[in-house]
Amino acid sequence: MSEHILFLTGKLAEKQLHQILEKMQPEFTYTVHQLGIKVAALMTTDMICRRLKETYQADRMILPGRCRGDLDKVIQQFGLPVERGPDELKDLPLFFGKEAHKPDLSDYRVKIFAEIVDAPNVSVDEVVERAHYYRRHGADVIDIGCLPGTPFPHMEAIIRTLKQEGFTVSIDSLEADDLLRGGKAGADFMLSLHEGTLWVADEVETTPILIPEIHEDLASLDRAIEAMQAKNRPFLVDPILDPLHYGFTQSVVRYHQVRQKYFDIEIMMGVGNITELTHADTVGMNALLLGICSELEINAILATEVSKHACRAVKEADLARRIMHAAKQNNMLPKHIDSGLMALHETAPFPYTLDEIKELAGEITDPSYRIQTSTEGLHIFNRDGFHSATDPFDLYPKLGVENDGGHAFYLGVELARAEISWQLGKRFNQDEALSWGCATDLTESTVDLHSFKPAGTTLKKN
Repeated sequence: MSEHILFLTGKLAEKQLHQILEKMQPEFTYTVHQLGIKVAALMTTDMICRRLKETYQADRMILPGRCRGDLDKVIQQFGLPVERGPDELKDLPLFFGKEAHKPDLSDYRVKIFAEIVDAPNVSVDEVVERAHYYRRHGADVIDIGCLPGTPFPHMEAIIRTLKQEGFTVSIDSLEADDLLRGGKAGADFMLSLHEGTLWVADEVETTPILIPEIHEDLASLDRAIEAMQAKNRPFLVDPILDPLHYGFTQSVVRYHQVRQKYFDIEIMMGVGNITELTHADTVGMNALLLGICSELEINAILATEVSKHACRAVKEADLARRIMHAAKQNNMLPKHIDSGLMALHETAPFPYTLDEIKELAGEITDPSYRIQTSTEGLHIFNRDGFHSATDPFDLYPKLGVENDGGHAFYLGVELARAEISWQLGKRFNQDEALSWGCATDLTESTVDLHSFKPAGTTLKKN
């Protein structure tokens, strides 16, 4: 027997909800119940508990996406599963498509080594603070970066302190003495050994990352691999990823060649040579690089956050590795898995056409302003008029808020958000901050915009 779903909605959205459900031709049966409120976004769970008298023998109840309040109250009162649908009705088909299969993002295969660069110039406390930051953003290993010819008297103290704090640690240097000291201090990994410095691995139990002795010399890398295999010692291999226009494409080929020759060894890729040395947003770079890692089964990366434009590189890599792993495990493209890597654009930025927005505006009978966007620009409307523009400044003379600073401020903020959304191709929802995916850290706003407008979700015109 098919599932029966109860959809709650408002007067303005009722007709459209019926139309969308009919076009979906769902496998479930359904009832649409209009709760006696004009705008579905104004619905609250307290209101549902007061007004809903019948559940129509439903197996599940779906509320408008912007419905506010505690769902547990509704669940307890009516005794059936309750969930919020999408914010926009037009996303309802996608909502049910996602319900059928939600890829698991809790699993991944790629370990992230996050480097603390110039560690000799950083205090122990500062290193520990940075290590906790990296771990919060997904790092598995904290990499301690040495500097050539620079004294590092507190290396051992850093490594011991990080180990006491529960971190996995790597020491990063091309100087054999640094690597030996780091290994003896308890580092778990050392970057990097080559054919001429393999003796260091005999002195400590630390797992080495092997590189070619001479850049691009895979023969020397082969010999180092064979030597470690003969000793039955664990190791990783890094054929070295080069920056763009300095051999990037050929270096990717090297990774492919190493994987073809050694199908079961652990490989590392230093992605910082691309994210740090290319002035472009790092979200897309990390997505592509982690996709390459997924295809070639490269299961470790070395990431850095030195350049200001790469300040979220570790966090982005963390999400990218999870998305790529989920896509690979489920034999699917890395699409519609998670939106966190969509920082600047969205798959469906404009859910309504201009004609549909005008149709909605025609049903508005109150003085509160609504703001929406379409491919044509920004639209603000209430019962007294409908105005469109691509520049918010063109709208100000038409809004009648010259003598109401609070309301003018509120409208200015919302229209600015709408303009940014329209320009970039992002989804705009009135009274909600813009979403930038994993490219930003979420923080609580220090300004309550609701204090600049009347109760409710929209501004009342004077």
